[in-house]
Amino acid sequence: MTRLEEMEAKLQRVRGFMSARGLDAVVLTRTINFQWLTAGGDNHVVIDTDGGVAPIVITAEGQHVVTNNIEAVRQEDEEIGELPFEIHFMNWHDENREAVLAQIVEGQVASDGPWPEDAEVMDGPLARLRWSLLEPEIERYRELGRITVQALGEAACEIEPGMTEHEIGAKLAAKLIAQNVIVSVLLIAVDERISKYRHPIPTDKRLEKKAMLVVGARKWGLDISATRLVHFGKLPGELADKHRAVCQVDATFISETRPGAAVQDIFVKGIAAYEASGYPDEWKLHHQGGATGYAPRDYKGTRECPETVLENQAFAWNPSITGTKSEDTIIAMADQTEVLSTDEQWPMMEVEYAGDRMTRPDILVR
Repeated sequence: MTRLEEMEAKLQRVRGFMSARGLDAVVLTRTINFQWLTAGGDNHVVIDTDGGVAPIVITAEGQHVVTNNIEAVRQEDEEIGELPFEIHFMNWHDENREAVLAQIVEGQVASDGPWPEDAEVMDGPLARLRWSLLEPEIERYRELGRITVQALGEAACEIEPGMTEHEIGAKLAAKLIAQNVIVSVLLIAVDERISKYRHPIPTDKRLEKKAMLVVGARKWGLDISATRLVHFGKLPGELADKHRAVCQVDATFISETRPGAAVQDIFVKGIAAYEASGYPDEWKLHHQGGATGYAPRDYKGTRECPETVLENQAFAWNPSITGTKSEDTIIAMADQTEVLSTDEQWPMMEVEYAGDRMTRPDILVR
């Protein structure tokens, strides 16, 4: 499937959505939706903003990009390329997107964000169009997984006692940025901070014995989540036991994530695994992860979650037991559940669930 064929398949989904709801146009303002529709193009400038600089307008007859003179040429040259978009641009000092939109479409418009003001915001229903990945997206995802675990593995082998969490994070982030990967989440904890905080933003705390590296890495719009732990010196028995337990919980989540499975059922079985492992209340201290893909989490798994796993949908479960955590990104395929962020060089632990054996990342002892 070429890039154009991939986009056409996605346009078919959008236009089916429009037809079912009597819409004349759909406006995609969010960066992740631009990346999805354009098969890896990008319209962001500021990293921590949700909206892009070049919204897409899709009608029954065509597809359009609305931007300004600052962005138009680069978008056409480097992001849109051969894709059949009509580009509309205004001078940056005299932007009137509403006037441009009025030239493109009249009638009922739905949007994934706050523009245009009179559009019906349908971000949730539109997001569902992204959830089932096409084969080219899965191939890109695999490549992102390879890049991410390689960076994690190299960083874990290069860090040394005495380094600050900021220095550890910088080492990991630099490896990813050098591969044109955006670091969307970077959590680094050493020693007692691992047990104290579930979301440890890096600090000037210096590594003594133990480090946890957590990353959300994004390329082509796709988001990989992964966690790895490193310990210097002999691994304490209590920590080894906890890590085996959390890997057992993670194996439960992964094994149960199959197309057609109710997410609430997966969640309940994961919670039962906590209890069976001897840590019945640890799940209450942090969410367990959920569906991913073009967003770090499209939704989180809970007992009340109404969703069902789709074929070729990505998930990132992240069970934790105080002092340790297990996290990778997977895709629920028709015939298997594939772990995207697998590193053959990392020490692995074998666990068993429902008669099947699975390997999960162990703690790297240095």
